[in-house]
Amino acid sequence: MEIRLENLTKTFPPRNAKRQGAFTAVDHLSLTIPDGALVGLLGPSGCGKSTTLNLLCGLERPTEGNIFFGQEDVTALAPELRGVGMVFQNYALYPHLTVEQNIRFPLENRKGRERLSREEMNRRVLETAGLVQIEELLDRRPRELSGGQQQRVAIARALVKSPKVLLLDEPLSNLDARLRLKTREEIRRIQKETGITTVFVTHDQEEAMSICDRIALMEHGVLMQEGRPQEVYDSPSSLFAAKFLGTPPINVFEGVIQEQSLRIDGTAVFPAPGASGQKVFAAIRPEGLILDPDGPLVCAMDRLEVMGRDLSIIASHPSCQSPVRALVDGSFRRESLLNLSPGEPVRFSLKEGKVFLFDHETGKVIERSRS
Repeated sequence: MEIRLENLTKTFPPRNAKRQGAFTAVDHLSLTIPDGALVGLLGPSGCGKSTTLNLLCGLERPTEGNIFFGQEDVTALAPELRGVGMVFQNYALYPHLTVEQNIRFPLENRKGRERLSREEMNRRVLETAGLVQIEELLDRRPRELSGGQQQRVAIARALVKSPKVLLLDEPLSNLDARLRLKTREEIRRIQKETGITTVFVTHDQEEAMSICDRIALMEHGVLMQEGRPQEVYDSPSSLFAAKFLGTPPINVFEGVIQEQSLRIDGTAVFPAPGASGQKVFAAIRPEGLILDPDGPLVCAMDRLEVMGRDLSIIASHPSCQSPVRALVDGSFRRESLLNLSPGEPVRFSLKEGKVFLFDHETGKVIERSRS
C-alpha cells in the first residue's frame, strides 16, 4: 500500500490563553512512502514525527493537507476504517488478559460482515504468534514477560488483523541495548516476510539506518531530507542532516573559501571552488580525517579512545567548538599514538567525499564538483 502525504500540516492552539500564537507540529509535509517499504521518520524529540504517525492512523486530524492510502483519500476516515496496525512505545497490553487474548482482542471487536468465526480467529492468532516467535508464551500474562517479549506481543496484536499499513512509534526505546539490537532485526524480518508498508518512528539514527529502506529526516515539523539511509549520510543537504547522522558525530569547523581553497584558521586544508571570502561551515566525518605527518589540518592532541576494534583520536582546534574526533585505521600502530602527550600537535589530511561545506547563514549545502 503506497502512502502519500500532500502538504500535511498540524497546528495546535495555545494551551495558555495568555500566550499568543499556535504551535505547528507538522509543517506542510509532502512525502511518498512506496508500497511494501519500511520507512523511518527520524529526528530529535519534538520534531513532529510522532504527530505525523498520529495523523496517519487517524488519532489526529490535519489542519491542512491530505493523506492517501493508494488512491483512496483517508484524511477524514475514522481510525478503525483505515486498515492500520499501531504499535505504541509503551506496548499498551491488557494486563489482565493472556498473550493469546491480547492478540485476539482486535478480531473479537469486529462486527457485521467482518466478524470472524472462532476457528478463523484461532488460526490467525496461532499464525501471527508463529510469525513473531512467541507460540510458547500464549498462556502467560504481560507481567510474566520480558520487555522484548511484550514488544513481540504488541506487534502480533497489530499484525493479526492483516493491516494495510503498520505504524511503529519508537517501539524499541524501552529495551536495553542488546535486546534493542535483536528486536530491530526481528522487526525487519517480520516486515520483509509480510511485505506490509511500515512507518517506523525513532530518534535513534543507528536504528533507522540499519533497518529502513528509506528515511525521512525531520526538524521542527519540516521534512529536511528524504532518501536511502546511505545516500542521506553520504550527501547531506543541510548542516542539520550532517550533524544528526553519524556515530561518532561529524566534526564542524568554521572556515572560509579563499583562492579556490577551504581555509580553516587561515590555513588551506582542502580544494573548494567557490566565491572568495564566503564564510562556511566545514563538516568532516571522523573517518575523513586521515593521520598524516604532513597534513595541513593541525589539531592539539587530547586523548586516545580504544573501544574494542575501534580506535579514535580526540583532539581540539580553535575553529571547532566541540572536540575533534578522528577514526584511525586499524592498521595504524597504536604505540605511536599512545606516546603523544596532551597538547601535542597531531596533523590530518582530508579525505575526498567526507568533507561537506555549508553556507554559514542558511546551513544549506554548497554544491561542488567532485573528482
